[in-house]
Amino acid sequence: MVGGGNWYTGENYDPDPNLKIWLDGKIIPVQEARISVFDHGLLYGDGVFEGIRSYNGRVFERDAHLRRLFHSAKAIQLEIPFTYDEVDRSLDQTLEANGLLHPERDAYIRLVVTRGVGVLGISPRRTWKPKMYVITATIQMYAPEMYEKGMPVIVSSFTRNHNNAMPPRIKSLNYLNNILAKMEAHDANVGEAIMLNHLGHVAEATGDNLFIVRDGQLQTPPTSAGILEGITRATVIRLAREAGIEAVEKDLVRMDLYAADECFLTGTGAQIVPVTSIDRRPVGRGTVGPVAKFMMQAYEQLVRSAPKKEEVPTERGLRAQPA
Repeated sequence: MVGGGNWYTGENYDPDPNLKIWLDGKIIPVQEARISVFDHGLLYGDGVFEGIRSYNGRVFERDAHLRRLFHSAKAIQLEIPFTYDEVDRSLDQTLEANGLLHPERDAYIRLVVTRGVGVLGISPRRTWKPKMYVITATIQMYAPEMYEKGMPVIVSSFTRNHNNAMPPRIKSLNYLNNILAKMEAHDANVGEAIMLNHLGHVAEATGDNLFIVRDGQLQTPPTSAGILEGITRATVIRLAREAGIEAVEKDLVRMDLYAADECFLTGTGAQIVPVTSIDRRPVGRGTVGPVAKFMMQAYEQLVRSAPKKEEVPTERGLRAQPA
């Protein structure tokens, strides 16, 4: 029961048996998609991933996601066993295998790279054969009514990872910090938990970036606060500025949340979801505000009108593999 009812359809969370997985360059049935129990991605969370969406059969912000994947891998000195173009093609190959390239189909794409099989010790020098796989399915982060009426959240007691401990800008397979805060949200019967950093500044929610509105200004924590450099976050900032809404990155504290006129969360999985109460305190009037409504509409319009892959500019360097 989370934030107004159990919106899952059942207790069996096994994947669709008809699902096809891209694993190390091959499309295989989900039942045959296997990773070794000695893979350091499983043993130690040693790996990176991306969550990507496709709308109407078109991958949204594919290059931004792939650049972030390669940057995350570079940060942990993980060599992805495929080229940038091969990884790029794997997205469409997996979508096609699952019938999701159709112009009337939407999908969620999970792209994962693990360190590979190794010994029972944490050293990445004693591993080999990194694994890569792609899942294309669907995702529902929050109950549908939360997008219409808003979502209650809490401020978590768990501190966001320090930038010099486990940098949140690395989209790694180790999400335990986030999971602990998410469990706290479950215990409070709300949809999400907002995490503060070691300085008491607002960082982000467990799987989303955060925005507030104060006196007409859109505010969001900077990357230095300990956040994932969200692609939806960047899109929202751009859309706001194009619409004449002042959007700034600034350090926020808990009181800024309580004093906000509006609040909403952004992420690839969540898209844009409004927040109407924080720690049982109403945000503004306790209803979805005008800026949140506008951003949700602008975002939906953008993703539905995004250019097809062949329409995206491909000047030299734009789609090059990150150095």
